[in-house]
Amino acid sequence: MKTYRLVRFSAALDGLMLDDAPRPALAHGQVRVRVRAVALNYRDLLVARGVYARNPRVGLVPCSDGAGEVVEVGDGVAEVKVGMRVAGTFFQTWLDGAPTRAHMRSDLGGGLDGMLAEEVVLDEHGVVEVPQHLTWAEAATLPCAAVTAWHALVSAGGLRAGDTVLVLGTGGVSLFALQFARLHGARVIATSSSDAKLARAQALGADGIVNYHTTPAWDEAVLALTGGDGVDHVVEVGGAGTLPRSLRAARLGGRVSLIGVLTGGEIDPRPVLGRSLTLQGIYVGSRAMFADMNRAIAAHALRPVVDRVFPFTEASAAYHHLEGAGHFGKVVISVE
Repeated sequence: MKTYRLVRFSAALDGLMLDDAPRPALAHGQVRVRVRAVALNYRDLLVARGVYARNPRVGLVPCSDGAGEVVEVGDGVAEVKVGMRVAGTFFQTWLDGAPTRAHMRSDLGGGLDGMLAEEVVLDEHGVVEVPQHLTWAEAATLPCAAVTAWHALVSAGGLRAGDTVLVLGTGGVSLFALQFARLHGARVIATSSSDAKLARAQALGADGIVNYHTTPAWDEAVLALTGGDGVDHVVEVGGAGTLPRSLRAARLGGRVSLIGVLTGGEIDPRPVLGRSLTLQGIYVGSRAMFADMNRAIAAHALRPVVDRVFPFTEASAAYHHLEGAGHFGKVVISVE
């Protein structure tokens, strides 16, 4: 079978190599998945560059996010059947409850070989069935970005109808957060440096928009859009560099979910204390969160936003497209 491996880590993203590999053996409790699509995340760029916080070994099969059909099951498999449409879970051993250090080491495309291959073998509890209305490309976008947004707003955030949510930018997590917020009857304010992207965010349901390029004090604009009160939830994907404005944009007693590491800097805890804010780090989520999210997606026929789909032989081009930051939604590699 064909598989990609990172043969070196490089800032130029030139360490990805397509190779022939034997089909992985199937052990007790495992399932074989014929991968149909793989979605990229910003994390995949960090891994390929060799600057990920827990950077993996050379020779790794990259990418956490992929979807396909089960073509074989091993002895002892009870819940997964041949023919099921599934996606791999980001953390293979985090099934439910609180995360542990061991769970954090079971990340696909990091601690474990990932999904950028024609076939993968996963534990039966390391896959979830995906909603039937989704295409393979759409289903592949769910494991990281979608579960992260769901965890932040629903599982941990307790999102309610009538809440106001601020999403930063128009990447995968932010767009899923926009969609999930609207699904729950919440109001959404979106930021971007592109008026064209903001117009697309409005088409997805954003109630308020702020261009942070033309309005550098975007926190003040958010406060103005909320009558001076601030938002109930901030989906903070920038990191320390944008966090001070996110804290100011949140209401007294509001919640800021710290997800991204796109900007550098340090965190000053005083605004968190002074405004009685909840600041929580969100690192994807559990299998149980994934399953809950999929039920909601299926019930509302929600469709993920896919920016562009690249053929399997052009995986490197997909990486560079993501690096260019011109995308709106998810970048996907087709393995069909």
